Amino acid sequence: MWVITLFDQANVRIFEYAEKVDALNAMKNFNHYAVLTYTY
Repeated sequence: MWVITLFDQANVRIFEYAEKVDALNAMKNFNHYAVLTYTY
């Protein structure tokens, strides 16, 4: 599972994706600081 952690001022949001391609496409839409990680 691919996880995007988005840091937006005082908030932290987490988005989960099954495919890396989907996660990378989603990362393009974020204007704030985000981290892409992989977990089993």
